[in-house]
Amino acid sequence: MKVAAKAKGGVMTAISRSLLTVLLLSGTAGQALALEKVSFGTNWLAQPEHGGFYQSVADGTYEACGLEVTILPGGPQVNNRALLLAGKIDFNMGGNMLEAFSAAAEDIPVKVVAASFQKEPQVLMTHPDQGFDSWESLKDADTYILGDQGFQSYFQWMITEFGFDASKRVPYTFNPAPFIADKKSVQQGYITSEPYAVEQEGGFSPTLFLIADYGFDTYSTTIEAMAATIEEKPEVVKCFVEGTIKGWYNYLYGDNSAANALIQKDNPDMSDDQIAFSIDKMKEYGIVDSGDTETMGIGAMTDERMQSFYDKMVKAGVVENGLDIKSTYTLEFVNQKVGLDLKK
Repeated sequence: MKVAAKAKGGVMTAISRSLLTVLLLSGTAGQALALEKVSFGTNWLAQPEHGGFYQSVADGTYEACGLEVTILPGGPQVNNRALLLAGKIDFNMGGNMLEAFSAAAEDIPVKVVAASFQKEPQVLMTHPDQGFDSWESLKDADTYILGDQGFQSYFQWMITEFGFDASKRVPYTFNPAPFIADKKSVQQGYITSEPYAVEQEGGFSPTLFLIADYGFDTYSTTIEAMAATIEEKPEVVKCFVEGTIKGWYNYLYGDNSAANALIQKDNPDMSDDQIAFSIDKMKEYGIVDSGDTETMGIGAMTDERMQSFYDKMVKAGVVENGLDIKSTYTLEFVNQKVGLDLKK
């Protein structure tokens, strides 16, 4: 469709200008333009923790600003971050800021453009009524069941900051049975996953300690883009980030049925009960929406918090000192109060 832009003498009249404005605002003119195809790789199988992205695909939020987004789920044999670095995809779902710091150490030009999660979803779980009812009491546990990644990152911070004993650590094999059998153990978990597995297999609700609430203040489930993409296509980055922010509000507080259908299409093993449990925990613990998001909108990030987490990781010996951490992220596309009006 072509919009007439000239009147007599080649000068746009007030009527034609008004018509153009109406068409643009209604999206009619935009529909004539081809949507820009964008690919986004996640870091695991489709799940409610990716709900904001699926929501904006399902309800047309990305399309409204000109993007046709394809979500490429991660998984055990998938490395979407490598595809980002190779220029095969446009955006990637990062974990926490340790990945970004690692990229800076290796001079890899990737940046975090938004943080879907204000809180790292890692928890430590204990058996109820075993005397482990405070963070400090966790040091009295017989064993800590931890995976290598957790042991090498947040547990090093726990050793440095709180005096936890590394000799009590045993490897986590992603099987809840050892924890269920040992009432004096502590096990790591993702707040939306392992607690659910324990409830289903062990028949009890574990006591949960979200490490973010005790000072592990990284952002998580980040959106990453290459520096070149940010420089060359800022409007695409803006659309994707703001579309995702709106998606999270609609997913958490609106009708998320279409998004959940897409999640289950990509991951048929995801049950309705697991979805409900995950959404409930994300809301209960403020994983997506808490703190700065209450005034600046979902996705919020600040320099102060980035520096705080980096300093803790340097002190714990997890990352090297002297990194230019401001090269790992940009605040250009967040903190604009986008989507606050969608919160119900």
